[in-house]
Amino acid sequence: MRNMKRFLRIESPINLVLFCSSSLRGTKQLHSKESIGYAIPGELFKYVGVVFTIYLLSVNNLSAQTQNSDNLYKKPLVDVLKEIQTRFKVQIKYSEPQVKDKWVNYADWRFRANVDETLTNVLTPLDMKVNKEKPGVYKLKEYEYYRWEVQDGWAYLDTLATKYHDKASWEKRKAEIKPELYKALMLSPLPAKVNSKPIITAKRIFDGYSVENIALEILPGVWINGSLYKPLTAKGKIPVILSPDGHWEKQRYRADCQLRCATIARMGAMAFSYDLFAWGESMLQFKYEDHRRSLAQTVQTLGGIRILDYFSSLKETDTNRIGISGGSGAGSHSILMTAMDDRIKLSAPVVAMSSYFYGGCPCESGMPIHQCGGGTDNVELAAMAAPRPQLLVSDGSDWTAHTPQHDFPYLQKMYGYYGVRDKVENVHLPDEKHDFGINKRIALYNFLIKNFKLNAAAVKDKAGKYDESKVTIEKENALYVFGDKGEKLPKNAVMGFENLEKLFPLSAMK
Repeated sequence: MRNMKRFLRIESPINLVLFCSSSLRGTKQLHSKESIGYAIPGELFKYVGVVFTIYLLSVNNLSAQTQNSDNLYKKPLVDVLKEIQTRFKVQIKYSEPQVKDKWVNYADWRFRANVDETLTNVLTPLDMKVNKEKPGVYKLKEYEYYRWEVQDGWAYLDTLATKYHDKASWEKRKAEIKPELYKALMLSPLPAKVNSKPIITAKRIFDGYSVENIALEILPGVWINGSLYKPLTAKGKIPVILSPDGHWEKQRYRADCQLRCATIARMGAMAFSYDLFAWGESMLQFKYEDHRRSLAQTVQTLGGIRILDYFSSLKETDTNRIGISGGSGAGSHSILMTAMDDRIKLSAPVVAMSSYFYGGCPCESGMPIHQCGGGTDNVELAAMAAPRPQLLVSDGSDWTAHTPQHDFPYLQKMYGYYGVRDKVENVHLPDEKHDFGINKRIALYNFLIKNFKLNAAAVKDKAGKYDESKVTIEKENALYVFGDKGEKLPKNAVMGFENLEKLFPLSAMK
C-alpha cells in the first residue's frame, strides 16, 4: 500500500509501466506453447487494475493534448457537418470521398447564428463550397477552383491591359497567346485526323426541324457525341451554331437544351448539341470522375476542333456563319474555342466569363492555358474574339454578377480598337440565377437573328413573342448514338482513362 501511495504521486506514464513491472517481480511466470503470462497474487491484482486504469486515462489525456498541442482544436469535417445538420435542422448531401481525411481547425469557433455563414466559415479554408438545392437542403460541391476577390480580378485584368494600347499592339499580344494555347493543351501539333466516317442515326422529323444523332471519332477509338438539329426548309447555305452543353444535370438531354437547339433550327440554322468529355454519352467510355481530370480540357478542345472540321467540310454549311454558344463550363469552352479557331465567326458564352473566376472544373482550367503569354485570364481570352460578334449573358447570382461593371467595359475598349465597339454586347439579368433559362435563350435568339440574319417570324407568335411550344422534348435515349445500353459502341473503343492517356504520351496529368 505504501508503494501504491508513493506511485500515485508519480505523474509520468512511463513510471506507471515501471511500477507494474516491479509489482510483478516474484510472481510465478507461466510458460506454454501458446502463451507467456504471470500468475498474480489476488491482493496485488486489484492494485494492478487500478494502475492500468490510471495509465489508460493518462495515455488518452496525453493523446488529446497532442492532438491540440498546437491549439488548433481540430475536428473531422464529417463530424462538423453532422453537427451543423443537427444544430440548424438542415440536410447536407456529401459522399465519403469528399470528406475523408479532412479536418476543420478551430471547429467550434466557426459556428455562427445562421447556417449559411457557418458553412462558409467551415468550408472556405478547405476550398470547398455547397450548393443550396432548396430551402434546408445543401449539397457539397464536388469540385471548386479557388476564386479571386472581385477587386483582385479586376486589378489583374487592368495589369494585362497595360500590355497593349491599340489594334497593332493587341494583335501582337494575340499572336503571342494563341500558339501557346495549343502548346498548353498538348495540341501542338494536332493529333492526326482519324480516317473514319461519322456515325449517324436515323433522322426524326418534327415541326419545322429534324434531329439526328452523330458521333465523330476524334482520336482512335474516342468519340464525341451529339445531336444535330436542322431546319426542314432552308434556302442556300445554312449557318451552324455549335452548342456544347455545360455542367448541369441531365446534360444535353435537358428540356432547356432541346428547346434552345430546336428553336435555332426552326429559325433556319443547324445547331449541334454535344457532350463535354466524360459527360453524357461519353461516360460509356470513361467514368464521371474522369471529367475532373486535367486532360479533360485537352480532349474537349480537340473535340470542338474536329466538330468544326466536320461541319466546315459539308457543302450545305455557310462557313461565314459558324457560331458557338454554351453555358457555364461550356461557356468557358466557347471562349477558348473562339480564341483558338478563327473559323468561329460569332460567340455567345452564357453565365461563364469572369475576371475573378477561371472556371470551377479541370475541363475549364485543368491545363495551363492561363499561364500563356506570361499570364492571362478568361476576359482577355474573350477579347481575342474581336472583331467577331460576341454576346455575354450574365446574371446576379454567380461569378458573372459584376460583368457590366468592369469586364464588359474592357471588352468594349478592345472592340473599339477595330472600330466595332457595338459588336460586343452584354445582357445582364441581375435577378436571375446560374442557368440557361428562357431570358438567356431569348438574348441568344435576338443576337443570332441580328448577326446571322435568321428568320425571327418562324419562332414568334402573333404578339411578337418567342414561342417554344412547337418543340418536341424527346426522351433521353432518343438522343443516344450508341443504343440504349451502349450496345452499338464500336469494338475498337478506348475504355478507361488510363488507355486514353496512352494517346497523349507527354501527359502526366491524372
